[in-house]
Amino acid sequence: MSVDNRRTARKASTGDSAPREVRRRPKNRRAQIAAASAAAFGALGYHGVSMEDIASGLGISSAALYRHYPSKYALFREELLRVGRAMTESVELPAEAAAWSPEQRLRHVLDALIAVTIENRPTITLVRWEGRYLEPDDLTTLNDQQLTVLGALGSQVAELRPELTEDDTRVLRAALLSTITSIADHHATLPAKSLARLLSSACQPIVAAKLPAEQPAEPLQVVEIPDSFKHELLLRKAVELFHERGYPNVSVEDIATAAGLSAASAVYRFYRGKSDLLAAAFRRAAERVSGAVGPAVATAASPEVALTTLIDQYVAGSFAERALTYVYFTEFQHVPAEERTVLRNIQRLSVEEWARLLREVRPELSPAEARFLIHAAFALVVDLGRAFDNQPMAAQGRVRLLMQLVLFGRPATA
Repeated sequence: MSVDNRRTARKASTGDSAPREVRRRPKNRRAQIAAASAAAFGALGYHGVSMEDIASGLGISSAALYRHYPSKYALFREELLRVGRAMTESVELPAEAAAWSPEQRLRHVLDALIAVTIENRPTITLVRWEGRYLEPDDLTTLNDQQLTVLGALGSQVAELRPELTEDDTRVLRAALLSTITSIADHHATLPAKSLARLLSSACQPIVAAKLPAEQPAEPLQVVEIPDSFKHELLLRKAVELFHERGYPNVSVEDIATAAGLSAASAVYRFYRGKSDLLAAAFRRAAERVSGAVGPAVATAASPEVALTTLIDQYVAGSFAERALTYVYFTEFQHVPAEERTVLRNIQRLSVEEWARLLREVRPELSPAEARFLIHAAFALVVDLGRAFDNQPMAAQGRVRLLMQLVLFGRPATA
């Protein structure tokens, strides 16, 4: 019997009408898992994703996933530290850089860091906002990696601009890293080459920035809340706890205790639960930004004046409610699903209004490029706040100038 006849006989006996498909494990399965987990963690946060979710997204079983990673934490840890290593390696200069000018060396470091950031955009989100959920030793490693990146940026800036003080160099290097990694905070899109050019151009005025002299930090006026305003007190204490510990690590009991209530049940007289408090905080932050646009535009003599006014108000509001600003960037995935659409629409419209004004000042920008710059300017405020709190080196006047440089490419003339 020929081979063809034997195959025909086998089909007849088994009822098969076509050759069986042999499923082979992809050679790059581990890389696929890492990419899928980064996207899932970035979208829903570390606590919002299970191994089953990741396996389902890849079309494999949980058992198959566990053959590669023993736990969700192991997967999370490996991906964060992998990208941390990639970022540190990107800022290492090659041997031939010894013959380059300071400007060439800084440009090389910036371009390499930009390329790695674009390539790993989903995981950069985790490095920026979810790293605090690493175990202590792993968090130390990630922080050391980020300090290496900052150190490389600072060394090249200082070499190019030896007149800078150490404090000024620290501020500028933090602003550069913030501008580059801000692409992880949103979902606007640009082709990779166009995005790389935009980020590189946004970094140049920061490198050349002439920061105003350090002044004593402007006192932050904390409004005292009367004990009778329990709903406001609960909201403030909840935001402070979300900021300090992360939303998943805060309970209703924690919030009640911080607000001086005798029992968690007292919270439910004002809010339906922890998620309702988070939604209320997000609405307040979103409305603070959106509500400023109309008056600024109505009273301004030009788009640049309007945008400069909005920058001033954004910085002042963010400094006054620093914890709220931070929570607004970090905890969106925990907002109840029914609230997210409304909040996204408010956010989107606010960014669109800022971008529209920016394009009137800089018509060479595309709508997408303007949106990226708006997000970068917003990120500067929270990142410099995280890095320096209310220290004079990153006082409001300096942060306002850096926002102007990112948006206008120069200080505001208004």
